[in-house]
Amino acid sequence: MTNFKGKIGVHAITWGDEHVTALREASALGYKAIEPWASFVLQYEDRPEQFKEVLASYGLEMTALYGGASGGPNRRFSDSSCRQDIIDYNVQLARVMAQLGTECLVFGPGGPRKGPMTLEELKIAAATINEAAKRTFELGVKACLHPHLWTEVQDENELDALMTLCDPEVVFFAPDTAHLTGAGMDPAAVIRKYRDRVAYVHLKDLTSKEATKEDFPMLMGNEALPVFCELGLGTIDFEPVIEALAEIEYTGWVTVEIDKSTSTPIQSLEICRDFVEKRLGIPVRGGNR
Repeated sequence: MTNFKGKIGVHAITWGDEHVTALREASALGYKAIEPWASFVLQYEDRPEQFKEVLASYGLEMTALYGGASGGPNRRFSDSSCRQDIIDYNVQLARVMAQLGTECLVFGPGGPRKGPMTLEELKIAAATINEAAKRTFELGVKACLHPHLWTEVQDENELDALMTLCDPEVVFFAPDTAHLTGAGMDPAAVIRKYRDRVAYVHLKDLTSKEATKEDFPMLMGNEALPVFCELGLGTIDFEPVIEALAEIEYTGWVTVEIDKSTSTPIQSLEICRDFVEKRLGIPVRGGNR
């Protein structure tokens, strides 16, 4: 994996609303960057320099924020009545990000999924995404479409349609290895297909349907296995993904993500860190290049 030129970060989602704990433990594990909750960052909306100082105190920088149709109930790209709310929310995030020097805004779709989008819904969604992306791009922030299981943008045909309908000058792509795989796509192939628009990546594993507790010795009690698991404990082959990123000469952030820990967040992200370093041969603690 010596040709890989990307940078490894970590997602704060595993810690839930324990925002400061996420910063402290991510730093203790040797990660150099984090994707925090947007709600946490917005607490510093009027004092971004103070948030910079908080990050710096833990030796971290911010990889991205999650926006798009998130941030409010019942928002959907495909619902024209939500358009202005979606635009306003993403512009709000982009203004803060611009002051923090973070350039990628993940455009997560709305949910829950109601079934495949119609052509008319895709056109409405594209119009909303285009307008919001244009506004964030004017602030120096890239809007990155992020297909997600159980949402309005899940399947490959929806991704392809939106990537065709959306302006390539302002709408970029944020692939997630687990969400693409879960929807029947090949992450490496999709990354190559949209090589000129990949601007941000989530590295995430998908639990095998045949997995048992013996496969997850850190699992606590009788809790059911989560859909997403620590890197290396699921079904995804990550080496082709890293090879694809190296092939397209990707130099941006690759953020390790696990929604729900099977033990504690710090243990789960240690497993992920060790997998990236030992199995993929990419340094995490040695500093990002």
